[in-house]
Amino acid sequence: MVPARVIPRFGAWPIRRKLLAMVLLPLLGVLPLLSAVLLVWGNAAVDRLLITKVRSDLAVAHGYFDRVQGEVAASTAAVADSQALHAALAAHGNGNPSPMRALLARIKQREGLDFISLRATDGRLLLADFDGAIDVISQAAAAAAAAPPAARTSAALAVLAPAGQGLLAPALRARVPVALVATRNAQPSVRSHEDRAMVLQAHAPVRAADGRVLAVIQAGVLLNRNLGFIDHINAIVYPEGALPFGSRGTATLFLDDVRISTNVRLFDAADGRAGSGERRAIGTRVSMTVREAVLGRGETWLDSAFVVNDWYVSAYEPLQDASGARVGMLYVGYLETPFTWLKYGVLAGIGAVFFGVMVGAAFWSARWARQIFRPLEQMAQTMAEVAQGAPAARVGRVDSSDEIGALAGHLDHLLDTIADKTAALQRWNAELDAKVAERTRALEAAQQQLVRSEKLAAVGQLTASIAHEVNNPIAVIQGNLDLARELLGSDAQRVSGELRLVDEQVERMRLIVTQLLQ
Repeated sequence: MVPARVIPRFGAWPIRRKLLAMVLLPLLGVLPLLSAVLLVWGNAAVDRLLITKVRSDLAVAHGYFDRVQGEVAASTAAVADSQALHAALAAHGNGNPSPMRALLARIKQREGLDFISLRATDGRLLLADFDGAIDVISQAAAAAAAAPPAARTSAALAVLAPAGQGLLAPALRARVPVALVATRNAQPSVRSHEDRAMVLQAHAPVRAADGRVLAVIQAGVLLNRNLGFIDHINAIVYPEGALPFGSRGTATLFLDDVRISTNVRLFDAADGRAGSGERRAIGTRVSMTVREAVLGRGETWLDSAFVVNDWYVSAYEPLQDASGARVGMLYVGYLETPFTWLKYGVLAGIGAVFFGVMVGAAFWSARWARQIFRPLEQMAQTMAEVAQGAPAARVGRVDSSDEIGALAGHLDHLLDTIADKTAALQRWNAELDAKVAERTRALEAAQQQLVRSEKLAAVGQLTASIAHEVNNPIAVIQGNLDLARELLGSDAQRVSGELRLVDEQVERMRLIVTQLLQ
């Protein structure tokens, strides 16, 4: 029998561990890696979707901005071509400015303009929509007057220094100065106020019937603190309910890097909550990173950015004046936090699904692996028990109907066959032992008989020798006794008793020797 220690029950890596490693390592390795890849990809995909949305939002805001610029140009051109203006211009030529001023005031109100003026072809101010306007020669007006007829009207952004704001009414000039607010990550600056004005203005030549330029109409909109304008952009880009999950859209106009018109909110420093203390973040500045990208390099910024006091998915594009210089930025964006939570929720959901799939797959894989290693363990245990001296041990019924189950059945059948053969061998061995014992006993008897025969032979030889040696003296005595009887003759009667006694003893001796020989 093979010693039990030669067939160990479990090795360093039994089949259970090997199968579980084969089953679970792909699940515990590949699935987490796949889920990590999916999470990274999903995070990037969500970020791309957010950037795509803010890019489209910026396109909408830019389209509206261009439309307003086109409307200002169209309004200015319509004024320049109107019969009422020509009639008022004729009256003005007669030295009566009142009809022209009244007309300009009505046109300004009707067209939603902030300022309108009439200039001569050389750029001199002829008349403004209010009394007391300061004449500032406009290079743009002079260029428009000298432009060929094909370029009837020009409209562009313009930045007016304090000295060039004479055409703005006092109420408008009061909107221009913006106190700078210390802003996180902004470029350091020694300025405390922004006193320049950003205007969207147009110039349209007033032509006579023969095509001569009689004058130039200059009109426009002040963008500093133009809350209606920026709120309208915000309402177009982010109408009510456009942003889910409580996010909030914002729009801003920048003069250089300063917010001059925005609906981004600042919160009251006392409690940090929105409410009565909430105000617009006019005067705050953009971060230095965004400034360098948009104003410095002329790029469109599409990324997450810290706006005043929170993170926004942001889009910035540079705004240029008539000369192509970058003078400001147009911004739209929406709160990133709700989408971040949504993204984390979606990613967490994906992770939970993958984790659930991984756990379920691991459970079922381990269960299926058990159907493989459990019968094998039963077979190994059975072989160990058989090796340890329990020949009746059997694998028994296993929960597997495949090749492993068939192998377990074959093993039991083999063990039964071995048991039958072992029993037959034991029976034959017992019979052989009995026969050997019987033959041994017969041999021992024969040996005893042989020893006895040898002893008897030795005794016979000894007896024959003794008889021979004894018979010779007996024969001599008997012969001499007969001779003495013959020699004594009748005298022998006297000793007949003695002679008879001698004869009897001799005969006795001869009988003893005969019995000894027998």
